[in-house]
Amino acid sequence: MTLRFILLFIIIAIIEVYAFQAIKTATKSKLILISYIIISVIAILFITYQFLKFDRSVGQTKMTLITLGLLLLVLLPKIVLTFVMLLEDVMRILIGIITHFLGHNSDSFLPNRRKFVSQVALGLAAVPFLSLIYGMTVGKYNYKVLHHTLFFPDLPDAFDGFKVTQISDLHSGSFDDEEKIKYAIDLINEQEADLLLFTGDIVNAKADEMHPWIAIFNGLKKYKYGKYSILGNHDYGAYLDWKSEKAKAENFAAIKDLHRQIDFKLMLNENTKIKIGSDQIALVGVENWGKHFGEFGDIDKATENLSAIDFKVLMSHDPSHWEYVIKRHPKNIQLTLSGHTHGMQFGIEIPGFFKWSLAQYIYKQWAGLYQEFGRYVYVNRGFGFHAYPGRVGIMPEITVFELKKGNSVA
Repeated sequence: MTLRFILLFIIIAIIEVYAFQAIKTATKSKLILISYIIISVIAILFITYQFLKFDRSVGQTKMTLITLGLLLLVLLPKIVLTFVMLLEDVMRILIGIITHFLGHNSDSFLPNRRKFVSQVALGLAAVPFLSLIYGMTVGKYNYKVLHHTLFFPDLPDAFDGFKVTQISDLHSGSFDDEEKIKYAIDLINEQEADLLLFTGDIVNAKADEMHPWIAIFNGLKKYKYGKYSILGNHDYGAYLDWKSEKAKAENFAAIKDLHRQIDFKLMLNENTKIKIGSDQIALVGVENWGKHFGEFGDIDKATENLSAIDFKVLMSHDPSHWEYVIKRHPKNIQLTLSGHTHGMQFGIEIPGFFKWSLAQYIYKQWAGLYQEFGRYVYVNRGFGFHAYPGRVGIMPEITVFELKKGNSVA
């Protein structure tokens, strides 16, 4: 642990030195330089203090959200500065070596830093700085309604045109704007869907996080074929230190009851039939199963009365479940709806052209629609936010699916 702290201190020191070099080269104003030093010291002391006083029995609070937001706001732009300045140092060293061996006289082995390079570095650093501010003020509530039409040759005839709305990852403990949440509820209600599904993480850790928002979520309209939900990894309270196993169990029971309080049917490794006339599809809901978190989901139990020819829609919070279990499962699960990744709440998306996030280096399926073996998984980008109190490039999502009978079209 001590070695880790030493390495962390060295890395931060290098970043701070290079960032200061960029500022110093770009301007000679003592006022700006002194102000920069004072602000940096205050920010580092505040962040360090907040991390040292973090209480795992309390978990994430408004202050931890602010702290993490400030950490990224301070760190990412300085990393950009460091990267550019390091590149400049490499070039300075190469030029110095070449100049030395060519026998050119020079007062210094290394050429002076160029003001232009520092100005470019500061310009590049402004991009993540301004983006993070946008993400914390506007992006976190910039809800997007995404529509997808999915074709299935084995969809029962009566369900041709059936519409499903999905939301995921509320993380209600992070909410801080009642009007924005009401706006999102109105957006959900405006979608002409037959069924509403919620794919887990109603809270960050504690049941009481949802209590101020229950009345607002009870504003969700009634759906002809119901509202169903499952648990996510945060709903198990595993990220906190509890006073006792009894306290943890009581919190878990209270979290499960929250679904009833907002008029959702919580599905725990089970299935139910949705019927239109003589046709039916099976809605399957499993507990959380994650490659990086506990494997509570039991797909065999949840589908024990179903056959491979039944049309099935599965709710499973973590998309790694689909990757490691579901996509090859003998029961032939046609459509899986997941969440969990949030798309890391930070990335770049140009619909139809480009999609990138750090999440893709952890999860093979991390945002949007994927297909293998004739089976689909959709990874919802999430309704709320966690840890970083914002969203940059990866916006909060409400998804509407229209199921169609037939083969997929280009």
